[in-house]
Amino acid sequence: MRIPMRQMQDNQSGTIRAVRADGELGRRIRDMGLVPGTEIRIQGRAPLYDPVALRVMGFTLTLRNNEADFIEVEVD
Repeated sequence: MRIPMRQMQDNQSGTIRAVRADGELGRRIRDMGLVPGTEIRIQGRAPLYDPVALRVMGFTLTLRNNEADFIEVEVD
């Protein structure tokens, strides 16, 4: 099932299938290593649910929810 990254639950894993952002935001997301085929796991969220922390390629990365909306993830 494909969902936006924002809808993933804590400790849920998935594979990035698409980055739907264009321009500077799309380039920045891809520069962080968030490209199709990359495995990710949601590590946690801040108390007000923004930003979201995720594990990708052995490191922790945080994204704002409005950035995570542009990333489509395949989850089990």
